[in-house]
Amino acid sequence: MLNNLFSTITNMMENNLYNTHLFRVIEAYPWELEKAVEALNYALAYDPENTKALHLMAKVHYEQLGDYETAKSYFERALASNIEAVDIYPDYIRVLINNEDYEEAQKLIDFAKTIKGVGKASIALAQGQLYESLAKYEEAEKVLKEAKQLALNDDFIHFVEGVLSRVTKKRQAKVNEDKATETQAKKEAEKQQKSWFQNRLNNLL
Repeated sequence: MLNNLFSTITNMMENNLYNTHLFRVIEAYPWELEKAVEALNYALAYDPENTKALHLMAKVHYEQLGDYETAKSYFERALASNIEAVDIYPDYIRVLINNEDYEEAQKLIDFAKTIKGVGKASIALAQGQLYESLAKYEEAEKVLKEAKQLALNDDFIHFVEGVLSRVTKKRQAKVNEDKATETQAKKEAEKQQKSWFQNRLNNLL
């Protein structure tokens, strides 16, 4: 009985120490990056497969170091530890998009939609950003409007509106560019036709 009590107390102390390191990470990141990374390393030393710590380490690598491949490996470990950690999916999808892993991003979006409790608005935003990256602007506009409807946060809605405005401008610019290209192609065709006809007339003279 004493052994069980001692074991319980030891576990509680270790958990408290581990949580202390995580709280230090949350407090320090991203303003005191060195302290945050040091605390993260301590936290992962206590529990190498802790989902929250792995998620935070992934964010350090992609937000601060631009190291997408290492970030991806941490995200994969975090989801392997807890596949229902809903906060991970939007960040992981964004990394895949920024790294131009578009097929992987779409697969993760599709999978994330099946996870209970996942932020549907955040996933819709991610889908819109993926479409934007692929220059599928009409599809992006549609899903971004869905993201606004699903949102429960005014700041989030404001952010989506900014993304939607940017996508709309890109779509309009593409339409104008396509029209200009089409007009130029018609002019070239007419020019060639006139040149051909003029040559025929010259041959008859």
